[in-house]
Amino acid sequence: MKNLTLLLLSIGLGCTAQQKTTGKLVALDDAFYDYISKDAKIEVLAKDFIWSEGPVWVKEGEFLLFSDAPQNTIFKWDEKEGLTQFLEPSGYTGILPYSKEPGSNGLIINNNGELVACEHGDRRISRMPLSFGGKVTVADKWKGKRFNSPNDIVQTSKSIYYFTDPPYGLPEQENSKTREIDAFGVFKVDNEGKVDMVVGNLSRPNGLALSPDEKILYVNQSDGNAPYIMAYNIQDDGSLDEGTIFFDATELRKEGLVGSLDGLKVAKDGTIFSTGPGGVLIITSEGKLLGRIETGQRTANCAWGDDGSTLYMTAHEFLMRIKTKTTGTGF
Repeated sequence: MKNLTLLLLSIGLGCTAQQKTTGKLVALDDAFYDYISKDAKIEVLAKDFIWSEGPVWVKEGEFLLFSDAPQNTIFKWDEKEGLTQFLEPSGYTGILPYSKEPGSNGLIINNNGELVACEHGDRRISRMPLSFGGKVTVADKWKGKRFNSPNDIVQTSKSIYYFTDPPYGLPEQENSKTREIDAFGVFKVDNEGKVDMVVGNLSRPNGLALSPDEKILYVNQSDGNAPYIMAYNIQDDGSLDEGTIFFDATELRKEGLVGSLDGLKVAKDGTIFSTGPGGVLIITSEGKLLGRIETGQRTANCAWGDDGSTLYMTAHEFLMRIKTKTTGTGF
């Protein structure tokens, strides 16, 4: 396969605080340029985070929210004011130190316009109005047992939530004595608030996304020994089938590329933009890797914003964005 590399900047991240662009585009197929222009720039919007995560675009206010779990904070970024603090604490309201990543992780705006957060430290899914009217718990237990540390979440047009529950926010992760659920599951919350485990055999479920027709749930597995994007068919009752491996990132890891399969989003034509080894991978709905947006950093997550064609990326200590030639679902 032909490897076409476009270098966007000749100096690396961290060289200067005034740096505005970084990274490179790596095309493995000419179809890559159907989604990203050859002259597209990876812009650095903000920096000095510990681990930026969970971006979501707020359409009505035209701004981006994203988490920094180690700082227990949700930040806000917009074109006019730049970076400001939006909410602190974001995911842990305790007094004593808890873990390395106690704050919120994945964020979405639900069908009612509320901010929904996966909270590591408080081990729950919460929702709150953007006007700070107070948080409400969506779910914090399954069969009477507390979740590990909810990580990422989606909501269907029928208002059903799906979220992942790996151990990353626990004090000692999988070895934490406070664990109550043996599996690291994928859970469903229906309109009545009933919680079901719909996947229980993944070692590190992480980011997840819906296909445009909401018939498939994609789940990233961030286990280095099993770096897969799983695809599950959604049944009429909201349950999932056994799933199949949609994409295997093993070969990318063997190349020594930085990062793991983490967050992902889907374009309107079904193309997947998934963080992974090397940055953000662009994968067709048939599972063919077209190339990657190479940020130069471990890249945690991404989100569509502006008019739906801008991809915002949370990459370690940075917030970045790039203009695409496609449009994300939800726009």
